[in-house]
Amino acid sequence: MNDFYCTIACEAECEIKVKASRFIGRTYKVFSLDDVNEKLKAIRKKEYNANHNCYAYIIGSDHDEQFKYSDDGEPSGTAGKPMYDVIHGHELTNVLVIVTRYFGGTKLGTGGLVRAYGNTTKAVLEKAKVQKIYQTTILEVKLAFPLYNKLLQVMSKIGAAQIDAQFSDFVEIKIEIRNLLVDKLTSEIVELSGGKAEIGKL
Repeated sequence: MNDFYCTIACEAECEIKVKASRFIGRTYKVFSLDDVNEKLKAIRKKEYNANHNCYAYIIGSDHDEQFKYSDDGEPSGTAGKPMYDVIHGHELTNVLVIVTRYFGGTKLGTGGLVRAYGNTTKAVLEKAKVQKIYQTTILEVKLAFPLYNKLLQVMSKIGAAQIDAQFSDFVEIKIEIRNLLVDKLTSEIVELSGGKAEIGKL
C-alpha cells in the first residue's frame, strides 16, 4: 500500500486554438466540494461570455474518492469525461480542471471536441507539473538525553524530521515520519534505547 498521492505542483493556465475555437485550460488544487464550487463560481464570473465552462475533478484517496465531470452544454461525453480520463490517467487527486471554450464558428464534431478538451487538459496539467505528497505520522518519543544525538542520526538515515523537542534529564521529541516507515523507526528507537524509550502516536 502506498503512503503517498500525486497532485499538481502549482496552479496553471494555458490556451489552445482549434479551428478558431479557443480552449482555455485552468487547473487548481482542491480539497473539498466547497473549494471546487468557489473556483467554478470565479471562472463563470470571469468568463461569463464563454460558450462553455466544462470541468472535471478528483478529490480524496482510492478508498474515499470523490469525482465529477460536466460537459456544460457540449454534446454528452465530449468534454467532461475526456477531461476526467486525463486526470485519472495521470493518477492525480485533489485536482480540478476547468476548460473554457469560446466558439470560433466551425463545428468540431464529437471526435474533435473530445480531442480538444483532452488535449487542453493534458497541456495544462503538464504546465502545472506533478507533486508527490507523502502521508505522515507524528511520533512522540521520550528517551534519555545522552541518546539524543544518536537518535538524530537514526532519523537522518531513515528520513524522519524533528518538529519539536523539550530537554531535561530526558528528551521529549516529536518526529514526523512517512507512514510506511513508522515501524522501522520505532524498532530502531527501541533498539537504541534498550526498550526504555516511551513511544506514542499523536
